[in-house]
Amino acid sequence: MAARRKARKRALEVLFEADQRGLAPLDVLRDKIQRADPPVGEYAVTLVEGVVAHVERIDEVLSTYSMGWTVDRMPAVDRAILRIGVWEVLHAADVPDHVAVSEAVEIAQELSTDESPKFVNGLLARIAELKETLSA
Repeated sequence: MAARRKARKRALEVLFEADQRGLAPLDVLRDKIQRADPPVGEYAVTLVEGVVAHVERIDEVLSTYSMGWTVDRMPAVDRAILRIGVWEVLHAADVPDHVAVSEAVEIAQELSTDESPKFVNGLLARIAELKETLSA
């Protein structure tokens, strides 16, 4: 598995755990870094910190383009996958949009519901298409 894929999955674990336990994602991240089992890579830290720094705007974008779904109604795994994907599309200049979308879809296929990959793909592709009008 590619290093960035592992980092995305690790960031997903942190965001999901924080969401489920009602904890701050940076506190969960700090705890996982201290335990280092498995280790938390640099890109996973970047992803979590990026999502946390921009979560209000990310959720606003998700709510606007999710066609009838509020962020709170989304399954927690999908919500975390989408937050990471939106952050990468809008803020990670070194990640091509199609890679961010593809990675999010593959993770959704592996870890979420049967309907999730299509939902994640459609929503992130639309956001990537409108990226220039959505910047930060």
